Amino acid sequence: MLWTDDPVLVTWISSAISVLFGLLVWLVGRFVITRLVRRVREGNTIFHKPGLRWAQPVLRPLDSERRVQRAETVGSILSSLLSVVVVIIVIVYILIAFHVNVGPLLASLGIVGVAVGFGCQQLIRDFLAGIFITIEDQYGIGDVIETSEVVGTVESVGLRITRVRAEDGAIWYLRNGEILRVGNRSQGDYRDPDQDPVAEEKPDHPQSQRAGD
Repeated sequence: MLWTDDPVLVTWISSAISVLFGLLVWLVGRFVITRLVRRVREGNTIFHKPGLRWAQPVLRPLDSERRVQRAETVGSILSSLLSVVVVIIVIVYILIAFHVNVGPLLASLGIVGVAVGFGCQQLIRDFLAGIFITIEDQYGIGDVIETSEVVGTVESVGLRITRVRAEDGAIWYLRNGEILRVGNRSQGDYRDPDQDPVAEEKPDHPQSQRAGD
């Protein structure tokens, strides 16, 4: 209960409290995200604790450039999501303070969101694929990958586009949502099928040739 009965003043005070509370939540969230991103970039994650071991495959230490890229990508996603959620909640509370019926407005926004979603299906698909490629560590900068379109070295991995330098030097820009399958030659024990395995398994022995002579 506020200390004044002036409805206009109460409205503005309630709006100011909503804005300040939203700003406080945003600052705390940004601080936490920044700390987590910094820990991941430095390779000193907190996810080695027994209760958080499930996150080790996602945020395990990688080489410096690749780890920094993944940390910045995940941090950017979390920061954007936090900002959008906080802004929407603050706006709703401000409208409520001004005695605006937010029910029809939320319903209208839901319809608009569905329409935008249908119109931007491919873009949303690319972004979701880029998020999962980054989180699941399917490939990263410096990896040699093979897709249906190209074989080459990954130069950058974004939320929408993966840039690959092919063996002939051409730069390919692959939309993440269009990459249906990918083979990572830098992971596992890849062997070039053009190499002769018999020649590798049976090297020449000069001593045996001398004995035969």
